Amino acid sequence: MREFICSICGYIYNESVGIPERGIAIGTKWETIPDSFVCPICGAPKSVFKPHNVTPATPVPLPVNVDDEHLESLRELSTGELSVICSSLAKGCEKQQLTAEMEAFNKLSEYFKSKTFTAPQATTLAEVTKLLDDDIAKNFVDANAAAHANNDRGALRSLVWSEKVSVIMKTLLDRFTKEGDAMLENTRIWVCDICGFIYIGDVPPEICPICKVPNFKIIEIKRR
Repeated sequence: MREFICSICGYIYNESVGIPERGIAIGTKWETIPDSFVCPICGAPKSVFKPHNVTPATPVPLPVNVDDEHLESLRELSTGELSVICSSLAKGCEKQQLTAEMEAFNKLSEYFKSKTFTAPQATTLAEVTKLLDDDIAKNFVDANAAAHANNDRGALRSLVWSEKVSVIMKTLLDRFTKEGDAMLENTRIWVCDICGFIYIGDVPPEICPICKVPNFKIIEIKRR
């Protein structure tokens, strides 16, 4: 019997076990499970599940020019980069319950953000979907390769979270494109305040399936 793993939260479907409590009998083959199946933990669709115990491809590092690398280490950070760094430090302080430090870093983040040029934002569903497609197909690949090449563990950890959030967001947008407003009727919308994980359902998971914070950090988004 085979196993399939959710690429968002790591839940494993085992054909020899099934999910009897959800009407999926022991021994049910993966391909016979309806496409409407969602992960019991994070709500991700069947399409994000991958065969388990398959050795992943080794990322190909981007070529690094020694002179370029030296210059990169010397360049001044942009206000946008400083804003993101301060925001990340604030989140770290929040996890450690360092309230004063968290507030200080948040203020710095907002200051640098106010000094940053903001490019025109996507305004339509098609534009947002196109940006996510580009991120998932190319930008995350390039960013991961660069982080591996520079052995940047902090960047790799951040990329794991953000890529999973982008994938789950893309699947939700695909659903909304097909179902329209009916997708959001008689249900609730939740967003993790730490990593941005989105959950559609009455009750959020006990812990965020991506960043593992307790569900009191998963905030309900009220619709007007």
